[in-house]
Amino acid sequence: MTLLEQFQLWLGSIWPEWAAYITPAIIGVVVVLGFVLTTVIIFIYLERRLLGRFQIRTGPNRLGPEGIFQPIATALKVLLKEDIVPAKADKAVHWLAPVIVFAPILLIFAVVPFGKGAIFTDLNVGIVYVVAISSLSAVGIYMAGWASSNKYALIAALRAVAQMVSYELPVILSILGVVLMVGSLSMNQIVESQSIPFILLQPLGFVIFFLGTVAEMNRCPFDLLEADSEIVAGYHTEYSGMKFALFYLGEYGHAVAYSAIIATLFLGGWQGPLLPPIIWFLIKIVAVFCFIVWMRATLPRLRVDQLMAFAWKCLLPLAVINLFIIAAEVLWLPESMPWIMVVLNFAFAGVLILLWSKLFTLGGGRVEV
Repeated sequence: MTLLEQFQLWLGSIWPEWAAYITPAIIGVVVVLGFVLTTVIIFIYLERRLLGRFQIRTGPNRLGPEGIFQPIATALKVLLKEDIVPAKADKAVHWLAPVIVFAPILLIFAVVPFGKGAIFTDLNVGIVYVVAISSLSAVGIYMAGWASSNKYALIAALRAVAQMVSYELPVILSILGVVLMVGSLSMNQIVESQSIPFILLQPLGFVIFFLGTVAEMNRCPFDLLEADSEIVAGYHTEYSGMKFALFYLGEYGHAVAYSAIIATLFLGGWQGPLLPPIIWFLIKIVAVFCFIVWMRATLPRLRVDQLMAFAWKCLLPLAVINLFIIAAEVLWLPESMPWIMVVLNFAFAGVLILLWSKLFTLGGGRVEV
């Protein structure tokens, strides 16, 4: 029984049934919203400081000690800007799009375990729920481009949706490898099954999932949204004020959510020695995000043709091969000897990545086979 369910039973003994049912839900929404907003502010500051270090400069250092109040100043600046809506825009859809982009982030954390029993809802199909909810952001992005009555915003939205749909396939296939090993779709069960973190048992699956989620977040080197912003600002060209702030929150909120999912699926979640479970979980989330920032400071951006080819010709075949390898190992290798799987899968990952790097080249303006 989760902590939330225990709290609901206690409320039921002193309050009416309807109040005992609604109150935990309201508290859960407030807690998740506070956690996401606080973590987003920390991530914005952390990224700016890290990029400063990677690029041999200081980064934010004026507003507050070591510049810690700079993200708050940025948020206030955006919120105080005027909300401008194009005359020919679809007003209702234009207003609803940023909400649909941001809302799935809060819903994802309903099934993310922060500790043993510290989960809002332990669904027996938790990972399916995560995949379904995270895909809703593509709908919001398309709505933003369509409702703006701007052809550049619409083209950018179509490119972003095509990118998200393309990378969803290898991401789902890499998740299936985890599900095969655990035998359950529950996020809590996935964490508890990792006596050895799945990043060691499934290194190729981790690489595919990590790169796929980075592409879905529109982070470097897959940040075509940033390429669009160098011209007109992408699918949110016609957004300003609070609506633009929701898109900005959505970008970093997805970074928080996907970092939490990566930590849950491949890094053992809240498990770890000495420190409290929630601390271990937060450390792993921050570590994943720092690695994403490292990629941004290091790798050049792919063009749209290279990006799509990388999804369909590289990640998707590797994800299918990885799934068959994991299925064969689950059937034939003894569970009492997991280190055999570690050695074999690192060898398979190295050989397959080396082979694909020889077969597929992203240079020269096209993908050569």
